[in-house]
Amino acid sequence: MLGLHYTDLHQDSLGSLLGQVISENKIHVFLYVLPLGLLTDEDKMGLDWLQRTFGERSLDFVMILFTYETEDQCDSIIDDLKKNSVLEQIVQKCGGRYHTCNKSMKNQSEMRTLLEKIGRLVSENKERCQSAELPSFSELKKEEKLKGDSKVLNRSGLQSTYTVSELRIILMGKNRSENNRVGNYILGKFAFKTESPPVSVHHHSEKVRGQVKGRPITVINTPDLFHPQLSHDQLSVAVRECVSLSDPGPHVFILVLQPDSFTEEDSARMTRVMNIFSDDAMKYLIVLSLAKNRRHAKTWDVRKEGDFLHFTTKDYEMRHHMFDNIESFNQSQVPQLLKRIDQMVVENGGVHLSCEIFEEAPESPSQQEAEPSRGTISGTLDSPEEEPCKTERSLGLFGNVMEMHVLAINSFSLLLKEPQAETELVHIFLQKLLTMDYRAKYAVTREKNSQIDLTKLCTKNEYEEKEDDGFDALIREKVVTHDKKREQSHIHPMDVQMAVFHCADRFLQQFMVTKLSQCQYALPLLVPNPFTQQTEFPLWTFRQVKKSWRSKNTSDKVISEKKPIYNLQSTDESDKVTSYTKSICKAETPMVFFFRFGSVSSSKSQLMNSLINEKHNTFFHRHCPGSSKTRLLMDGVVEIAWYCPSGKDTDHFTECVAFCNLHGDAEACEKQLEILTEKASVNVVLYPDLDEKGKTLLQRLYSSQTPLICLLSENNSTVTRIKAGKYRMGLKDRNQSEVSAELGSAIRECLSMTPHTFKVEDMARDTQIRVDEEDEECKRGKEDTVQILNLLKGQDPSSIKQKYLPCQGKLWHDWCQKNKKLHRLQEYNTEMINSKIQTEMKQLRHIQRQCNVSELIRLFTQGLCSLTKNEKTLFLKWLGILLDDLTTEKLSDLHHEYDSMWSKVLELKKNHDEKLTTEQAKLEKISDKLHVATFGLEHIFREMGQIYEAWASDKNIKTDRNDKNLSYLPALAAELMVSRHSVELMDGDAAHVPLIWVTAVLDEVIKRLGDQRVFVLSVLGVQSTGKSTMLNAMFGLQFAVSAGRCTRGAFMQLVRVTEDMKGELKFDYILVVDTEGLRALELAGRSTQHHDNELATFVVGLGNMTLINIFGENPADMQDILQIVVQAFLRMKKVRLSPSCVFVHQNVGDIRAGEKNMDGKRRLQEKLDEMTQLAAKEEDSNATCFSDVIGFDVQTDVKYFAQLWEGSPPMAPPNPSYSENIQELKRHILSQSSKSSGMTLSQFKTTICDLWNALLNENFVFSFKNTQEIAVYRKLETQYGKWTWSLRSAMLSIENKLQNRIENEKLSDVEEKELVLGMRKTKEEVDKSVKQYFEEDGDKDILIQWRGRFENKICELHDELMKGTKRKLNELIEQKKACKKLNEKKVEYEKRLFEMSKELALSLKNKEHNENVLGKKFNEVWSKWVTDLTKDTPSVKDINVWQDVIRILPECYENSLVCKRAEMKGYKHLSDIGNYSDYIIYKNNPHFSHEDQKPSMEDQSSIKAFINAAIKKTERNIKMKPIARLGYHHSYIQEITDSVRQSVKEYESGLEEYVFKKEFTVDLSLCVCDIAAQEFTQLHKEFKNSNDARAYLENQKPRYYSVFKNSCKGATSTAVFGEFICSKLEPSILQAVYDKTAIDLADEMKSNASAFNGNRSNLEKNILRSLAAEENFESFITYIHNPEKYFKQFITEEVSKYILKDNKQTVLDMIIGTLKHKHQCVINAVHSATQEVKNNSGDANKWLSSFSDRLKDELKFTEKSGVDLKDVKDFTFLQKVIKEGLDKIIDELERNFKESPVKMEMFRETPDEILIKHFCQCCWVQCPFCKAICTNTIEGHPGDHSVPFHRPHGINGWHFKGTSDFTIDFCTTSVASEGRFYPSHDSEETVPYKEYRRAGGKYETWSITPDLSELPYWKWFVCRFQDDLEEHYNLDFQGRGHIPDEWKTYTREEAIERLDKYI
Repeated sequence: MLGLHYTDLHQDSLGSLLGQVISENKIHVFLYVLPLGLLTDEDKMGLDWLQRTFGERSLDFVMILFTYETEDQCDSIIDDLKKNSVLEQIVQKCGGRYHTCNKSMKNQSEMRTLLEKIGRLVSENKERCQSAELPSFSELKKEEKLKGDSKVLNRSGLQSTYTVSELRIILMGKNRSENNRVGNYILGKFAFKTESPPVSVHHHSEKVRGQVKGRPITVINTPDLFHPQLSHDQLSVAVRECVSLSDPGPHVFILVLQPDSFTEEDSARMTRVMNIFSDDAMKYLIVLSLAKNRRHAKTWDVRKEGDFLHFTTKDYEMRHHMFDNIESFNQSQVPQLLKRIDQMVVENGGVHLSCEIFEEAPESPSQQEAEPSRGTISGTLDSPEEEPCKTERSLGLFGNVMEMHVLAINSFSLLLKEPQAETELVHIFLQKLLTMDYRAKYAVTREKNSQIDLTKLCTKNEYEEKEDDGFDALIREKVVTHDKKREQSHIHPMDVQMAVFHCADRFLQQFMVTKLSQCQYALPLLVPNPFTQQTEFPLWTFRQVKKSWRSKNTSDKVISEKKPIYNLQSTDESDKVTSYTKSICKAETPMVFFFRFGSVSSSKSQLMNSLINEKHNTFFHRHCPGSSKTRLLMDGVVEIAWYCPSGKDTDHFTECVAFCNLHGDAEACEKQLEILTEKASVNVVLYPDLDEKGKTLLQRLYSSQTPLICLLSENNSTVTRIKAGKYRMGLKDRNQSEVSAELGSAIRECLSMTPHTFKVEDMARDTQIRVDEEDEECKRGKEDTVQILNLLKGQDPSSIKQKYLPCQGKLWHDWCQKNKKLHRLQEYNTEMINSKIQTEMKQLRHIQRQCNVSELIRLFTQGLCSLTKNEKTLFLKWLGILLDDLTTEKLSDLHHEYDSMWSKVLELKKNHDEKLTTEQAKLEKISDKLHVATFGLEHIFREMGQIYEAWASDKNIKTDRNDKNLSYLPALAAELMVSRHSVELMDGDAAHVPLIWVTAVLDEVIKRLGDQRVFVLSVLGVQSTGKSTMLNAMFGLQFAVSAGRCTRGAFMQLVRVTEDMKGELKFDYILVVDTEGLRALELAGRSTQHHDNELATFVVGLGNMTLINIFGENPADMQDILQIVVQAFLRMKKVRLSPSCVFVHQNVGDIRAGEKNMDGKRRLQEKLDEMTQLAAKEEDSNATCFSDVIGFDVQTDVKYFAQLWEGSPPMAPPNPSYSENIQELKRHILSQSSKSSGMTLSQFKTTICDLWNALLNENFVFSFKNTQEIAVYRKLETQYGKWTWSLRSAMLSIENKLQNRIENEKLSDVEEKELVLGMRKTKEEVDKSVKQYFEEDGDKDILIQWRGRFENKICELHDELMKGTKRKLNELIEQKKACKKLNEKKVEYEKRLFEMSKELALSLKNKEHNENVLGKKFNEVWSKWVTDLTKDTPSVKDINVWQDVIRILPECYENSLVCKRAEMKGYKHLSDIGNYSDYIIYKNNPHFSHEDQKPSMEDQSSIKAFINAAIKKTERNIKMKPIARLGYHHSYIQEITDSVRQSVKEYESGLEEYVFKKEFTVDLSLCVCDIAAQEFTQLHKEFKNSNDARAYLENQKPRYYSVFKNSCKGATSTAVFGEFICSKLEPSILQAVYDKTAIDLADEMKSNASAFNGNRSNLEKNILRSLAAEENFESFITYIHNPEKYFKQFITEEVSKYILKDNKQTVLDMIIGTLKHKHQCVINAVHSATQEVKNNSGDANKWLSSFSDRLKDELKFTEKSGVDLKDVKDFTFLQKVIKEGLDKIIDELERNFKESPVKMEMFRETPDEILIKHFCQCCWVQCPFCKAICTNTIEGHPGDHSVPFHRPHGINGWHFKGTSDFTIDFCTTSVASEGRFYPSHDSEETVPYKEYRRAGGKYETWSITPDLSELPYWKWFVCRFQDDLEEHYNLDFQGRGHIPDEWKTYTREEAIERLDKYI
């Protein structure tokens, strides 16, 4: 908004502008831009205008942006604020928020900081928008009226002349088809289907966008919201969906009606619907009636008195519109409707309707299915319902409360306080309930100072004002006080519970009921809906509730028809105790029903508590803490609780008994009374004096067969039996214990008389109540479950998994065992065994693929694919419940059988019976049967995982199944994981991680959520120590809990972090990993220790924090678990992972403070240190205490937990101290996690793979490979390549420029500061990029370890480039100085030739000669001229270096030998030979035989390395020779040959077994001399061109012939000079173009050529691809043994191919572009020189000096021409001549470039040389086993050498000692095996591969990680070149070196394809 606060715009225009801003945008921030300096009056008034226009709170959204022009202004901002009070006040008004930035806004750093500040401001405002803060209509209207403005303003203070740009319309009506027709008519197209939909009330809203005369219109068509069968829940869902589709809110509701079709019921329904949207929704309503024609339209008027619609809307300005015919799409009636809508919008303030109730909805319906709503904020129902709605408002319950929101990590997750405000009650209640704190019901709002102050306890009253002592006040019945505040009562705790229950979605309701049951509270059985007054039975909420009890019977009779889960024999053999664990829905128990008539003085609930649990308030009663007189939501509610006996003599009842409690007066709840009294086993009624109705009801009950106990509240009689089953007793003034005892006795007697039992499920049969499971959503979820159960019905549970889940049984377990064996090879010949195992594993996968997808899996996945989000959750919950029911009976039998056999085994052990072994085997079989019969959801998901893994392992294999593409399976699991379902991470049965499945699921999670940051919290501890219970209570998870090994393997589950906590926690989710317990009894004897160590290492490595759960605090009991844990953390330290841990001591009976706790912590610290020392010995570590291993504070990282139960189960509630401990631990975890940014989901996925792959090998530390770290390092290397290339290319450009200066004699000395100055900008940009990369990259936490190293390397490269360039340029300067005399002579020669050319031309003047004659005349004299001029100057002769070689070598060796070896040319491939046997002679050694003797593989490698070293030494020697400056001399060859001979002698002196033949020394000399000859020849050619005067003059002949020819034609001196200049420019321009193009081409290829646009690894991948395509064995050998040489060769060939073949047009375009650039530079120089001479009256010499000076950086052109310029005076003409001549030259050069290829020899430094310098200055160290090259891009890097993929050893010539058998093992498999090797051929001792570093030398500098990361490429290579390798090394692929058949299946194409996958 530019200057609107002091604009001259008309009010109409201003209003329109602001109206558009408000209606179209959500304003989060106002930036008030002010220039630093003096402020104008308008500037000072800006904030006042903003407040008047947008409201008082608009300043909360303002940030001041000060702009400056100079840095001085910016630096003085603080002083300005202090000095300028007005400026300071403006900043203070905006909360001190300001930012400064340059006026140009181009400083990226300032912009980033500004965006960060804006982000913080938005967060501080909790992402609220300014649009909701507009001033009210009335305020602005008054303000304008005071100003005398008579114009009508809308609510935002704007004139009513604008229209909203995009109109959002919601269509409502009773007839969906009519709505569709209206929508189509408005949009002018067939947008909605007009045919009648099927009869159903379950439609969704539809949204269509369109335009009306260019104006965007959005129409949302709703279902029939007035349908009488539409429940409140369904209506809320529909409204929520509609609001989401109209986001951010609708502008108008159009109610479509037929005349006279709107009934009174419709009117009431409409009011209700509109109020659900918002209290203001009616103000946005327009009624649209449809008529067949206009006459019909006039017969009905919505505004007429008596009309139901009129009565409903009489308080609003009713708007009505009529359409008479909408069959056509002419839209003629639409503009009038839009006009009416716009008018209404203006009246409503120009803004859309804000539906506050749904503003917190997290997702739109397109992203998430709407949850069924349980309540609304509006409460716009009839008056009986207003009180419940007020309660909800007070509690802050707005709309649907969803489980997913309640269980997220929010600000209330950290609270450990009582609620201070009513709006906090719900959050505190739910958080306490989450942690199983039964005091959740006691939470009430408290004053800040809640302690009772006796001085303020009583308020003033009338007696205080009197003078007497007020004794009468003590004995009066009532004293009047005036403390209104104390008279107000808080919200009743049960109202809080029921309000949440009513507003909760079905999942939160179930969660609440489950938690209430765990807290031993009564559960809501029948609930009157306060919105519909219908009685509801929430059966669904009971489905997860289970109860356990033990019944005792003195006889041996079975006391229940249902079979128990456990049968345990007590110590008293005459007694039998039977244990039960049942779903409470299906438990058949007696039921005692309590209710009251009228108002009674005794508490019914309190009396019931005394019967159930006298120490716990199972039913909340009037005397409970927090109770109050006002209770709104409990009347009519029936609660149920169960008494569960413990099997002891103290039990109140010997069997489980249900107790139902009807709250409120039973006379007002006849429906509940009727239902419960019929189903009760005993009815218990409390009443005072009865009225007639009460007597009638009591009479009916008395007449019933059901036993009846009457409790008289106003009677004090003891229990009296009226007749059988009928009792009465008084309550008044009686001892509570006596009453409880008598009542209990009466109930027991009644129960013994009746066989009647009660089952919760049976309640659903009653037609008078609404059952939640009858909702369509719930039914759909169950229907698909029933299909699965019907499939399994009648089948033996022990055979279900084998039949329907075949992939996860033996097939999967066998595959896991083979996979572990593959990683732990014990034998030699590992590749053969490896190949065999892999083949077997593939066969197992093939068998899995052959198993058709079972019907069970098909139905399961079909259900998940077809259902909505909520239906899927219901489907899974139903399936889990019903599967439990299915397997319970079989498991009960097996447990009974197991218990009997276990008792028998114990007896045999006592007696040492010989039958013990047989019976133990039987017991083990029963245990296996128990395992097989266990069947749950995790097994179905496990099967899905195995089906997917089998499919993904070979997607190319076509099976007979219909499901050929199974990629949707991980997507299903991912969707469930996002929805808070747990996913199996480790298969507990197979003790294996299905990596393919887990990574695929996590990939799908990332697709849905993005690569979110997670904090991984894992738990570890001994089995049955309450790990899962603790996690469930902490985060509301649902991990399985019970005694015994309930969790098998590991499961992971996401817990969302809310937006308000993300800023503090720095991550988006907590990922909780629950694990099976350590030291499992059922694993005893099955490598328990190894399994536990493996699990502990995995879990500790995964977690950012690990909870170590310990039962008790006895050090002896802790020793086992501590040793495992310490060893796991020690391993993490050695592989550079740094998780944290917290120790949790469970079940500490006395949570003691002070010195006792300190003593426990001290003992723990000592034990940890002791365990660290033990573990350090095993892990080869020098750690001496636990703090050496991990950052651990014993004061804060040790927590003590109270015991879980407060008393003895099964009736004991959870211990509140335990809940407090849970909350404290949760707060500690969140506090510690706030210091960590966690990890991304992709990093978590990678960590899983790395940990598990390392654990598969026996030595974890040795085997661990941090893939994430490696990937980050590779990415850093690529970035490093970009940084170095920036420096290198910048230095090349500077070098090019300075070379031109030197050639032009404009530079005589190169100073380093000049180079520094030229590189400053590039260096600063690189430094900035480096800093930004290390500080802002997503992996900055990993990158930090390398930052210093890479920053130093960049500085070193910068300094190296500086020194190298300076050295090169100074050498050029020295060369120029050496040629100074010659150059001076050249000037004289040029001057003389110029004069002679002109003299010759003058002699031929006025004679006509054609071109041929002139040429002949010039040629006749030219040779004489040159000879005469150079007669005193010796010429430089050509050289033949090879002749010198052949001449010098025979001085030491026979001439015939030298000639013969030269003719054979074997020296050319000397470094690539595989067998050097022909070059050596063995010494006279008794241990060696000369027959069939050949050098060892090590000797072969050593000889090859010696040859390469000699070649490199020669190359260095060549570079040191000053040939380019002084020329060639034959002594250089003599020096090289002497050096070779001396090197051979030195090498031989260290040999004991053999010496070299003469042929070797000769061939080596020829080899290096061949290299030297090529270099010397080229360098001498350059010397000759620079130092041979005659050659130089011959090159100038065309130039002087041009002078001669032009002079003959009568050209002026100016013209001749101009042509002369052009002739000198032509070669210079050509060379400058080549020099610039070389740099540009190198940069182009570095960016776009696939081989060069990455790091060194990418280049190597392209080399391997090229080698495979070429299939040349010699090239392979060169690459293997001399990789640096081959890299350089490949780069040269690729560059040549790129330039001359593949990209000729690109190269040509680049050259032409550079040519035109140089052309323009010359033209500009000519123009500037001409202007300068004209302005300063200069001469031709001045012109030439100015011209050459301007070209000094662009091309070679010296002003020393030797030309007489005295006649050159017309500089304008000279400019024209040069321009015309230059145009011809450029055209000619361009034509030549187009016609002929680029001449590579013209490049001063070729592009391939530039790229070689960039790529080949790296590490070239090769693996001592397989010759793989270290991939580190930094030469001389610190740390070990490494390579991601190794090769078979045989490629390097390795073989088994004493045989000719190749070794074909890969390094990575060898180091995982038990194999051994000889470090050298003469070694007597072998070294284990696992300890290869012990071999020392080259072996100890390499890091080789055991894994299966093998490139199929090298397997293909061995098979393809088997014969060549055998011939090259004189070895065979036989015996132990036999090539596995599996290798031969790889094709070349597949080998190349795998390169792209792995590199």
